[in-house]
Amino acid sequence: MVSSFKKVLESGKFVVTSEIAPPKGTNLDRMKHHIELLRDKVDALNVTDHQSSVMRFPSLGGAILVKEMGGEPILQMTCRDRNRLALQADLLCAASRGVNNVLCLTGDSVILGDHKEAKAVFDLDSSQLLAAIRRLEKGKDLGGNDLDGGVSFCAGAIVTPEANPIEPQLIKFEKKVEAGAEFIQTQAVYDLDGFKKFMEYARNFDVKILAGIILLTSAAMARFMNKNVAGVNVPQALIDEMAGAPKGKAIQKGIEIAGRMISRIRNERMCDGVHIMAIGKEELVPEIMTAAGLI
Repeated sequence: MVSSFKKVLESGKFVVTSEIAPPKGTNLDRMKHHIELLRDKVDALNVTDHQSSVMRFPSLGGAILVKEMGGEPILQMTCRDRNRLALQADLLCAASRGVNNVLCLTGDSVILGDHKEAKAVFDLDSSQLLAAIRRLEKGKDLGGNDLDGGVSFCAGAIVTPEANPIEPQLIKFEKKVEAGAEFIQTQAVYDLDGFKKFMEYARNFDVKILAGIILLTSAAMARFMNKNVAGVNVPQALIDEMAGAPKGKAIQKGIEIAGRMISRIRNERMCDGVHIMAIGKEELVPEIMTAAGLI
């Protein structure tokens, strides 16, 4: 069964995805509100998987909830927390519940999270997980055993276009495409001229590219990301623009900047779509889309 998201990717339209973060607990009300708000506005919703190594409600449970509420889920799956047995089992469960899109991630270090004593697994990396998915689709598990019932996934991975040096990222990018990635979701991009240079390289490969757009909420946030988030580079001009926003209007300035960037990406046909990340402020995604002229 071909997923709705895969059909959209293949249609040639400008694809828009976003993401929602599961709660730290079992109260799903806020998550349900975000699903209701976004399910008819974006082409698919990513459900994060213990983002930044912080323990939360599972991505698989969240993806199933998106599906049950009429949305198109993308299951995020990190290799940090599960070995190949658990990864394959979760994929079988996802397929059985109609969750047919997967974003394969190696995963952040546990040192960044709230369970620093946890033991990371990393039995597979993201490229190996992609290869495992393609093997499952052929009816075999990683142990060479036959499956009773098949699976079909639209599988993707990530790349960091603003990494410095960029060469290791390009090697990983090619490896992920060779392993079967159908779409690549980028980490946050802010330097669009630099992103265009990356896209000149990426267009040599048969894979769809979604540019990651993270909403800036303050100049301090931008400076923090520059200092602490590998592969993110917010230009000084954008930091100055955020700093110059009137008191109480920084978020509106961030929405304006995000909308402007998305509009340029779309109008200049830089890539195949965008992935909007309004971390902790998912309710602002429609405003970003409006600022971009998407709705």
